[in-house]
Amino acid sequence: MTSQNDSAQDNTRFSSKWTVHVEVRLKARASARFESIRTLVHTYMDSLQRVHLPSVLEGWEDVPELGSSVERITVCECACPSPSLPAEEMAVQVHVYQPTDGDAFEEFSNSAGGRNDDDDTMAASVCELPNRGYEGLWDSLIYAGDIKMKLLDYIHATMVFSDANVDFNLVSWNRVVLLHGPPGTGKTSLCRALAQKLSIRLSHRYTHARLLEINSHSLFSKWFSESGKLVQRLFTSITELVEEEDGFVVVLIGIPISFIDEVESLTAARAGAMVGTEPSDGLRVVNALLTQLDKLKQRKNVLIMATSNLVKAIDTAFVDRADIIQYVDLPSREAIYEILRSCLCEIICKGIVDTIAVPSLKQVQILELVNKPTTALSNSSDSQERSKNVGLRLFALATCCRAQGMSGRALRRLPVLALARYIGVGSLGSAYGASQAPNGRSGAPVEVWLDGMEKAVSDQGMQQEKLI
Repeated sequence: MTSQNDSAQDNTRFSSKWTVHVEVRLKARASARFESIRTLVHTYMDSLQRVHLPSVLEGWEDVPELGSSVERITVCECACPSPSLPAEEMAVQVHVYQPTDGDAFEEFSNSAGGRNDDDDTMAASVCELPNRGYEGLWDSLIYAGDIKMKLLDYIHATMVFSDANVDFNLVSWNRVVLLHGPPGTGKTSLCRALAQKLSIRLSHRYTHARLLEINSHSLFSKWFSESGKLVQRLFTSITELVEEEDGFVVVLIGIPISFIDEVESLTAARAGAMVGTEPSDGLRVVNALLTQLDKLKQRKNVLIMATSNLVKAIDTAFVDRADIIQYVDLPSREAIYEILRSCLCEIICKGIVDTIAVPSLKQVQILELVNKPTTALSNSSDSQERSKNVGLRLFALATCCRAQGMSGRALRRLPVLALARYIGVGSLGSAYGASQAPNGRSGAPVEVWLDGMEKAVSDQGMQQEKLI
């Protein structure tokens, strides 16, 4: 059974309208029916003449039913290259969801319960989705290419083939995605963010979703021949979660999203066993893992995601089962600018830095062609000139970060390092004639923060050289 929402998915080649996804987050204690909220949001969207992509909508608070139940309405990513769309060119899909608390999870033990030893570690944790702890994670991940949209399109493609009951003997897919690349590039975060996004986008099909994170190291037992059994035991628990579709209508089936972190610790063992450098128990682990993956591939409500820093160490049989093998590289200069810009905008929003407009990537690329940044502290009353200089300095900083090969993880801690090492907490509100922020805090001039982050990047570079 295919829902109307499925038939309206992104496919601009066959439609004159662009699919626009609208995510509606309900308040924690809201009791309104999802379908009622969805109808009201559709009505509100019909009243708009043009919508920016992406954007957070305002004005819906004036609708009593929405104002009492809804917390946020977001217009999400769209395949349309334009920054905005008129109403007549939009095919709106509304996704209503109510996130659970961040600590809503359970754990699976790898113990069989019959052996009295200290080998009883947690094999996996299960998190109910959508989860408030993962809110905003998807938007915070910035990559040079269209990795996120590629993954979403892949999930939709598997749904289309599953709903059409395509013969697996003729057309096959395994529901396995492998992300690999250097540490700190956001592979694990992308898996969690995709799980959160799917729990929202597929809310019309499934009543709830789960993210199951496997602690792969716990699946190796100190007892010979036990490791393979641990894998089978864990996947038996996963299968029980997947089988929750029994007795439910298709659109109400739970969707477990199985996630294996750093999968090379499991699959690298088989290659070593083949050449006699790995004990046969490691071979049993990998064979058990591959067997369980094959059993799950025909289940339409399960997705296997894996991350690895060392893709060459992964068993080729596992790699061959991956429908998508995606390399996640260190961020480009443009992606770094977007990351640094998002960091700066956040501390501006929170009143730590005084209010100033930070140019978008497209704006700063144009400015770079005809301008050069200055590091001098600007007290100019010309806010436009000051904003331009901030963008140019931030773009120059992005160039330095790229030259050092900094990861997204390292980039997002620069504001903290800048404050701790080069600005000083006590200087906020007093240095350089800082202004008073609306929330009562004193925001320091943005130039002070740029000075601090530039020094932090320089210091990071020197520390990296000492490690070589």
